[in-house]
Amino acid sequence: MRSVWYSKYIENHRLRRGEKSMAKSTNQKLKLLYLMRILLEKTDEEHGLRLGEIIDELAKYDVDAERKSLYSDFEALRVFGIDVNSIQKNRTVYYYVGSRDLEVAELKLLVDVIQSSKFITEKKSRQLIKKLERYVSQYDAQKLNRQVYVHGRIKTMNESIYYNVDKIHNAIDENVMIKFQYYQWNVDKEMELKHGGAFYKVSPWGLVWDDENYYMIAYDSSAEMIKHFRVDKMIRISQLDIVREGKDDFKKIEMSSYTRKRFGMFTGKEQSVTMLCENELAGVMLDRFGRDVKIRKVSETQFQITVDVAVSHNFFGWLIGLGNGVKIIAPDNVVEDMKQYIMQLYEIYGLDD
Repeated sequence: MRSVWYSKYIENHRLRRGEKSMAKSTNQKLKLLYLMRILLEKTDEEHGLRLGEIIDELAKYDVDAERKSLYSDFEALRVFGIDVNSIQKNRTVYYYVGSRDLEVAELKLLVDVIQSSKFITEKKSRQLIKKLERYVSQYDAQKLNRQVYVHGRIKTMNESIYYNVDKIHNAIDENVMIKFQYYQWNVDKEMELKHGGAFYKVSPWGLVWDDENYYMIAYDSSAEMIKHFRVDKMIRISQLDIVREGKDDFKKIEMSSYTRKRFGMFTGKEQSVTMLCENELAGVMLDRFGRDVKIRKVSETQFQITVDVAVSHNFFGWLIGLGNGVKIIAPDNVVEDMKQYIMQLYEIYGLDD
């Protein structure tokens, strides 16, 4: 007569075998999905897999496969949209995925954009690039890794910006106002809330990317004007159950030219400014203000350009950086402001002695 212990052992063994069989059966139903993963991850135009290697890879997922069944699986994947190809080398056929939704060159471009974006933290940069690697084979993913040079670059310290952008977009889509706190860094490298920590309540209307920073363009009802805020300096954003205001004011803004008029997104009185420039600065001016600006040749070596800008110290600093090849000639008040700005610099560096 069998012992109680032996009976339990046999019962447990059968249960484990049944569970394993059930798990394998479940995996077998996912055969096509596992096959797609294997081909996408382990093959490309330069690296293919033999049928035997594919069978071995499927076995790692507890999936059985026969050579004949794989041919119909390949065709099913092609119908689904996966570019499964084959190539024969030395009487051996290799299978691989050819074209993909995103090519390596396109992904490298996206990686460079992510890395050069100051508003994305180093941590988020790495996470995004890791996700982009899923669009190519493990071999091409290494090429993307060689493009990653994060350490040492100046990136934002606000990890929440990734979600701030999403919250602002949601508020815009739902046509409601938002509230948030705004901060700046002090000399002790500490976060310091502006306005004594009071919440800003504004109507968001758009987001712009300028000089590698993200800005929210919003209407401030209390000031009755359009303002912009650095998204990476916004915290504790939440929606208000209030319909957005300032629609008419925002309609007056041409978003494509908004950042061109504001240097470093500094606010200033928008004016039409005319400058006299050397011909070699034509490209600089067109790159900054676009090809629709008014340009008039005044000599063989100079041209005159009229642009609409938000006059600020940043604008004057940009002009100084161009050297003596550019000069403001109108209007008179901007010419005077430029002179005063230069005199202030003279005083700071003791050049008035």
